[in-house]
Amino acid sequence: MIIKKDQFNNHNMSKLIKGVVVPRPIAWVSSIDKTGIHNIAPFSFYTVASLDPITLCFSVGSGDVNNTKDTLANIKETNEFVVNVVTESLANQMYETSKFYQSEIDEFDVAKLNTAKSEYVKAPRLKESPIAMECKLDRIINVGTSHLILGEVVCYHIDNDVYSENDKVDPDKLNIIGRMAGDYAHINDYFKLPR
Repeated sequence: MIIKKDQFNNHNMSKLIKGVVVPRPIAWVSSIDKTGIHNIAPFSFYTVASLDPITLCFSVGSGDVNNTKDTLANIKETNEFVVNVVTESLANQMYETSKFYQSEIDEFDVAKLNTAKSEYVKAPRLKESPIAMECKLDRIINVGTSHLILGEVVCYHIDNDVYSENDKVDPDKLNIIGRMAGDYAHINDYFKLPR
């Protein structure tokens, strides 16, 4: 089968794209608005944009016409955020924070999560996450109906039990999950090449 651009409207291209760009890591982004209300939400359109300076990027959909996502609004207001890692033990709470809540609702409270103070940004870290990266906004690029957010990492938090010698992360101890189309996946089956 070949699907040309003029035929995209006849197919669910979102599902076809999400079904092939897998597994996707999940950025569990915590932010804060100017009044001090915390927000945390997961985004699976996420990757490293640069290693010098270390820059992460993730994509935020615009929401509906009358509603900008809280994460995007908060980052535009404060120019900062934290990317927290999602482990299997946090999966249900992460899923809870993926739901829509009014901007005055603190998703940390809804999902029974704890905040931890960041070093360089006002946005809180997720205390339960073994890795968190504080970011200062570099830029926001409009791409179609989405907003690509790039943030420079200014502080990297890692629990000692997932830190391995030679500045490596122990993937077996991290027990991270990823996104597979509409479902989730364990990321724990590794192999080296060439075989």
